[in-house]
Amino acid sequence: MKITRMSVVFDTDDLEAESSFWAEITGGTVERDDDWHSLSVDGEQRLAFQLAPDHVPPRWPDGEPQQIHLDLVVDDIRSAHDEVMAAGARLLKRADDLDAAEGFQVYADPSGHPFCLCWE
Repeated sequence: MKITRMSVVFDTDDLEAESSFWAEITGGTVERDDDWHSLSVDGEQRLAFQLAPDHVPPRWPDGEPQQIHLDLVVDDIRSAHDEVMAAGARLLKRADDLDAAEGFQVYADPSGHPFCLCWE
């Protein structure tokens, strides 16, 4: 089997909010169709978003089992935190020590999908 492309696809009830959030965070561009948006970064498709009018956000950490999440390794957690919050993220779990050599914080995107900002 030869796989020519793989995409992580987020279900969402608000295509514009979801794809715009991830475009802002990644510096990518969005190609829009009626029920599907694709996000490209540096000319490569990286994420996709499917309209799901009945989408119910995962509830982390006490709800249904987590379905999927992204880990984004950043070089400056404080500025990355400010950027994702300004773009519309919601902080779910704060790190104990932002000055530790490594760690992570957990956020939710506009549709409620969890993702982590990590540093090493």
